[in-house]
Amino acid sequence: MDVFANFPLWAALSAIVFAQVVKIPIHFIATKEFKPGLAFSTGGMPSSHSAAVAAVTTGIGIEHGVASGLFAVSCIFSIIIMFDATGIRRQAGEQAIILNMLVKDFHYFIEEAKVWSKKEEYEKQAELKELLGHQPIEVFFGMTTGIILAFILYPLFGA
Repeated sequence: MDVFANFPLWAALSAIVFAQVVKIPIHFIATKEFKPGLAFSTGGMPSSHSAAVAAVTTGIGIEHGVASGLFAVSCIFSIIIMFDATGIRRQAGEQAIILNMLVKDFHYFIEEAKVWSKKEEYEKQAELKELLGHQPIEVFFGMTTGIILAFILYPLFGA
């Protein structure tokens, strides 16, 4: 039952849940659109990936010190994950937007052509997920969320 006393783990899990849930009111304030499904989706403000890795790294730093090898490993992996969230995953989302526009344009062209108007349902394609990665500001606030939550939660673990 030591897992229940693992502060870095619980800090990271709490940061994920918090970051995912807070996306709903942030999106509502920004767009006036209530979308509870954002709590279970990727992308958006703040980045839950960044919040999680920042929280676990902060938790390790608090428990083992910032000079420990464990903190160094966690810190490097956190940087890689946050870089990936703004790089590769973000670009994949941008490509999905373009591909979805091309598919819609193609389907519009097909619908307009009399010869092609009797397409079967199985020939239609599902849209690609466009919100995969994060803008740098989303990663920054995810990281900030994780660090703050780790410091807030640490006293609850009997430090």
